[in-house]
Amino acid sequence: MAEEDRDPGRKAEGERTRPPAIQPDAAAAETPKAVERAEETRKRGVARRPRSVIGKVMARERPGALPEPARRDVAALTPQTVLDKWTAEAAGIHAVERNDNVITLFGMIGEDFWSGEGISARKVSAQLRAIGDRDVEVQINSPGGDMFEGIAIYNVLREHPQKITVKVMGMAASAASIIAMAGDTIQIGAASFLMIHNCWVVAIGNRHDMEETSAFLEPFDSAMAAVYAARTGKEAAAVAKWMDDETYMSGSVAIERGFADELLPSEKMTKDDKTKEQAKQVNDLRAMELQLVHAGLTRTEARDRINRIKGTPGAAPEDDTPGAVDDLSLIGDLAGLRDLLRSQGAHQ
Repeated sequence: MAEEDRDPGRKAEGERTRPPAIQPDAAAAETPKAVERAEETRKRGVARRPRSVIGKVMARERPGALPEPARRDVAALTPQTVLDKWTAEAAGIHAVERNDNVITLFGMIGEDFWSGEGISARKVSAQLRAIGDRDVEVQINSPGGDMFEGIAIYNVLREHPQKITVKVMGMAASAASIIAMAGDTIQIGAASFLMIHNCWVVAIGNRHDMEETSAFLEPFDSAMAAVYAARTGKEAAAVAKWMDDETYMSGSVAIERGFADELLPSEKMTKDDKTKEQAKQVNDLRAMELQLVHAGLTRTEARDRINRIKGTPGAAPEDDTPGAVDDLSLIGDLAGLRDLLRSQGAHQ
């Protein structure tokens, strides 16, 4: 059969079927809490935000029929332990070569206040339009970030009509692991990692607030588990257990479990030490922001306080400017603040 005659809905022999668009688990969607939220959405046109959750969702839209508001003030984040591991082991790794049909997802998914960068569905959509009706290669080295933005990127990619090859070089954790599942073929470096976990937020409040937050997040965990299960062929219960355990998988384990198809040769990757050092410095700022939020500040208050310590009006100053994040004395002061906050948290 000629390529132009091929049914676009069919896969050639040997090709892997892409997982479906992310949808909430049917059982979870029918829980009393979910039913209550759905009814409230119908009446008010917007779902109620859990009172205990701190921050905002950075994605503009969430995919499919997930019961989420059009206007978001909840942030689904990557745990600091994952950011630390990415900074120490994976930051700065990238491909030796890059063609004009490549989309690079290096760094944080969603808005990244401290670097002034970030990967969004809007940017990925623009890159796909520029590439056109051709095969696409998606290179990923990311600790994750905003899970909801990751879902949006996943759905943008899976709608592309031509073959998508995903290459994990370094790490695809959290939201980035969801994006990786959009590939028809997924390659991963032998020394690279794929990491999956449940939706993670910062929340405060009483037990009723925590119950509400748990009910709010449950459909998303079920939706992600369904995507992983569809890609791997594993039982949803097994995938959910890996998510509960915040599981890291090396390249060979990811292939064994069905999260990837083949190893990416090491000679196809290289490391930029300057990028790695910059990522470490920015990660110190993110860690201190999170510690201040845990201490009771809002994210805006935490960022303002850190910027006052830095002595700079902006979050991501240019190189070789006073107060830039590569100032060693500044980094030392901020690292000291982080250690102090961690020490206080350990004694609470």
